Amino acid sequence: MEDKKPFYLTTTIPYVNAAPHIGFALEIVQADTIARYKRLMGHEVFFNFGSDEHGQKIYQKAMENNQTPQAYVDEYAAKFADLKSRLNLSYDTFTRTTSGTHKAAAQEMWVRCAAQNDIYKKKYKGLYCVGDEAFIKESDLVDGKCLNHPNLTPIEIEEENYFFRLSKYQDYILSYLSRDDVVIPEWRRQEAINFVRNGLEDFSISRVKEKMSWGVPVPDDDSQVMYVWFDALVNYISALGWPHDSEGNFKKFWQEGDTLQLAGKDQVRFQSVMWQGMLKSVGLKATDHVFYHGFITSSGQKMSKSLGNVIEPLHLVDEYGTDALRYFLLRHIHPTEDSDFTMERFKDAYNADLANGLGNLVARIMQLAQNNLEQGKRPEPRGFPSVYIEALDTYRYNDALAFVWDEIQFLDRTITESAPFKVVKTDPKAGAELILKLTQDLYHIAQLLTPFMPETAEKIKAAVIENKKPENLFLRKD
Repeated sequence: MEDKKPFYLTTTIPYVNAAPHIGFALEIVQADTIARYKRLMGHEVFFNFGSDEHGQKIYQKAMENNQTPQAYVDEYAAKFADLKSRLNLSYDTFTRTTSGTHKAAAQEMWVRCAAQNDIYKKKYKGLYCVGDEAFIKESDLVDGKCLNHPNLTPIEIEEENYFFRLSKYQDYILSYLSRDDVVIPEWRRQEAINFVRNGLEDFSISRVKEKMSWGVPVPDDDSQVMYVWFDALVNYISALGWPHDSEGNFKKFWQEGDTLQLAGKDQVRFQSVMWQGMLKSVGLKATDHVFYHGFITSSGQKMSKSLGNVIEPLHLVDEYGTDALRYFLLRHIHPTEDSDFTMERFKDAYNADLANGLGNLVARIMQLAQNNLEQGKRPEPRGFPSVYIEALDTYRYNDALAFVWDEIQFLDRTITESAPFKVVKTDPKAGAELILKLTQDLYHIAQLLTPFMPETAEKIKAAVIENKKPENLFLRKD
C-alpha cells in the first residue's frame, strides 16, 4: 500500500521584474497538476507559490519607472497572484519575500549559519551578471557574455561582502546527490554532480547597502543587505512557518513529509547545490526531490521581447480558455527538454484534440443521454490505471495525457462500432444500456483529466450526473 505521507511542493518563486511569461506558466501548471494528482491519491498536500522581490534588477526597474521598489513589487506581485484564478491554481500560500515573516526567517537563517561559522566577510572582485543576480567565472562566458543572458554584459564588481562556506559541504552534497531520485531527470543529476566535483567555491551572500539598498538587512551589520538568492531560497521553508512554527506545518510537511521542488534547467546549482548547503548548515533535512523542466522556445529561438516572439499566456487564456493552455503545456511541451511553442502548433492542437476530439465526444454522448436516458447517475469511482499513475509519479505529464487521449479515441470508436443511436430505435432497453455505459466511461475520463484540466473535468462530471448536454466545451477556431 502506498505511503500516504504529507506532500509538500513548491515552484521557484518568480522574480517580479516583468509580467508573467509562458515559461513560468509551464512551471506553475506542472506544479499544480502534481498537487491535484497527489490529493487524488489521498495525500495531504501543501503547495507553495510566491514572488521573489529583492535585488538589483528590481531596483533598476523601479528607478526606470520612477517608483519606489516596494510600489514596483506590489504592482507585479499582484500580477502573479492573479494567476491563481487565471490559470486555475490550487496553491495553499503565496509567499512574498518582502513580507515581515519571510524577512525574519531569512535573517534567522543567516544567524544560524553564522553560528556554525559558515559566514565570513572578505573583499572580492569578480564579474557579476545582473540577469542571473550572480557572480560568474570568466571561463563560463561565451563571447564575453553570460550564457543565460547573452544580451547583457557582465559588470566587474569589487567590494567587501559576506560569503557562505559552501566548500565546507562538498562531500555532503555529493552524498546527497548520489540518490537516484533526488534530481529528475537523471542527466540533470549528473550535471549537478559534475558541478560539485569541479570544486565548490564559497559564494557571496551580501551586497553593500550604499550601492544597492533593496534587500533584507544583514543582522548586526547595517552596511550590508542580503544577496537576493540567499534571501529568496529561504521562502521554501518560511512558507511553512519556519522558524517560528517549527512544530506545525514545517514539521509535518518538510521534516516528516515528502518534499518536491520544481525548477527550470538553469537552476541546478542554486536548488540542488547552494540551497542544500544552506539547509545542512542549519541542521535541516535536504529537499527530497527536485524536478527540472526545459525551456520554451519560439520557432527554435529563445523568447525575447527584442525579437518580438514572446507569447503572453494570459492572452491565450482570454481567447481559448484556461484549460486549453494547461492542456497544451502539459501534453505538447516536453516535461524536461526544450520545446517549441508557436501559435500554429497551439491552434492545431486546440482544434484537433479539444474542439474536434474531447469536445465533440462529450457532445455526442451527452446528446444521446439527454434524449434517451430518464435520469443521470453518478458512476462508481474507478481506480486509476497503473500506466497513468506511473507517468505522473515520474512527472511525465505528456505520457499521462497521451494515455487519456487514447481512451478518448477508444470511446469514439466504440460509438461508431456499437451505433447506440441506431440500437436505441430498434431495442430501446439495449440502446439505453449502451448509452449509460458510454456516460460512465466518459465520467472516468473526466476523473483522469482532473489534475490537468480541472474546470473541464468538472463540467463533464456535472453533465453526466445531470444527464444534460453541456454547452460546447471548446469552440473550433478558424
